[in-house]
Amino acid sequence: MEQDNHQDWELATFAGGCFWCMVQPFDELPGIHSIVSGYTGGRTEHPTYEEVGTETTGHYEAVQIAFDPEVFPYERLLDIYWQLIDPTDAGGQFMDRGNSYRTAIFVHNGEQRAKAEASKRELAVSGRFKGHIVTEILPAGPFYPAEDEHQDYYKTHRYDYNLYHEGSGRGTFSEKHWRRKQDDTELRKKLTRLQYEVTQHGADELPYENAYWNNEREGIYVDVVNGDPLFCSRDQFDAGTGFPAFTRPIHEGFLRRKADLRSGKARTALYGRLSGAYLGHLFHNGPPPAGQHYQVNSAALRFVPREELEREGYGKYRELFEGERGE
Repeated sequence: MEQDNHQDWELATFAGGCFWCMVQPFDELPGIHSIVSGYTGGRTEHPTYEEVGTETTGHYEAVQIAFDPEVFPYERLLDIYWQLIDPTDAGGQFMDRGNSYRTAIFVHNGEQRAKAEASKRELAVSGRFKGHIVTEILPAGPFYPAEDEHQDYYKTHRYDYNLYHEGSGRGTFSEKHWRRKQDDTELRKKLTRLQYEVTQHGADELPYENAYWNNEREGIYVDVVNGDPLFCSRDQFDAGTGFPAFTRPIHEGFLRRKADLRSGKARTALYGRLSGAYLGHLFHNGPPPAGQHYQVNSAALRFVPREELEREGYGKYRELFEGERGE
């Protein structure tokens, strides 16, 4: 993809309890350029972590995200945000209690407000939560970055962060409310039986008996579960395996790698980072210069032809077919 124009970036500000837990879910996603932990919504200037913790300044712990809405729309940020929090808790979040740990969406313009309000209404009628949705939607004001030790805490204090996150109950809560039987039922309706078995149970298709192993049309391949753009036809090659093969993804940030020992030897399995869908495997026997070989099941993909990109909401990716496909 071409270098992003900073003028096209926007800010999104979310309070979701302890800001340590609000960075990793957004970090390194396509179109996300920075995530800063800090304080907002209070009465004093340049507060410290200790001052905010006294619950006397009125600030929320929050994260401020600089993002390109053409690559990663604000609505998708909201989707992730709701899955990180308990929106029915007015007194804090999980093990952290107090006003500084309350949830809020701080909107930077009228368009963000409209989208945030629509997203909140949709959540309220979804049946995921029994209680009232108390997360406030507030105008964005001054945002004060937190001290360096609180930035990227999940990276710089990995052991402490993992202990804290697991002990907080945040992950268990999210799993309970966002991985319901009803969600699985809806997914079964959306996918064919083969697509479901591949993406949800890690099955692999038969070589040469799948839709895209020899596809020669120009276009992009998107995640069949949630539509994330994964691969471009310009990076497809014949690996002689009978499966679609690619030298690289469109955005590495939409993929998650995981060790796979099912075959009796260590391999690297590929999953959709946001969909959780099993895709295939990454090998290191591909063509130069990188030597990477992303072997993907056709059933995990949906092909969007080049001429349909704009109509299907992938107009941003027309640039993949303009000139050389650079590194």
